Amino acid sequence: MNLPNKLTIFRIVLVPVLCLVWLFPYDQFGIAFDSLTIGGISVSYLNLIVMVIFAIASFTDYLDGNIARKNKIVTTFGKFADPIADKLLVNTMLIIMAYKHMIPLVCCIIMILRDIVVDGCRMIAAQKGVVVSAGLLGKLKTVLQMITIILILFNNIPFEIWNIPMDELLIWFTTFISMAGGYSYFMQVREYIFESM
Repeated sequence: MNLPNKLTIFRIVLVPVLCLVWLFPYDQFGIAFDSLTIGGISVSYLNLIVMVIFAIASFTDYLDGNIARKNKIVTTFGKFADPIADKLLVNTMLIIMAYKHMIPLVCCIIMILRDIVVDGCRMIAAQKGVVVSAGLLGKLKTVLQMITIILILFNNIPFEIWNIPMDELLIWFTTFISMAGGYSYFMQVREYIFESM
């Protein structure tokens, strides 16, 4: 197994680790986390731990793709597993954040439904032997999701110090880009979807 695929698998493995670290019932075991204060804004050390794990996992997404393309070792497994790893990582974080009331539930639902629709479109296109690239909006969506999640985990610092709700603006902007990217993908394969109606 080559290095890019190992990094992809590592990213997938980090998903349950993130869930366990973030959702573990620490209070039942008498474990309490202190907070780091920056500019009068407090950030729980638990959030920081989750943020670091998520940032490492997100970086492997950038790393595995770059290594695969640079060394010309793009594999079928990589093409299959890489987008799944991305969606497992990001959507798990979105679900937990919605559960913890850190982001609007509607944003979480829209972005996950978008992924389901795109995956359906991708399967239909694949049956026709057509490969549709993710496109700029799809890539931008993933990058924005990762940046937004990290910013929310970091309690909107430094923007919170200046009273700028950048985390709220970004989550809604990311939702919009997600919808736009999903629509763009759908339009590329619509002829295959409706050809037998």
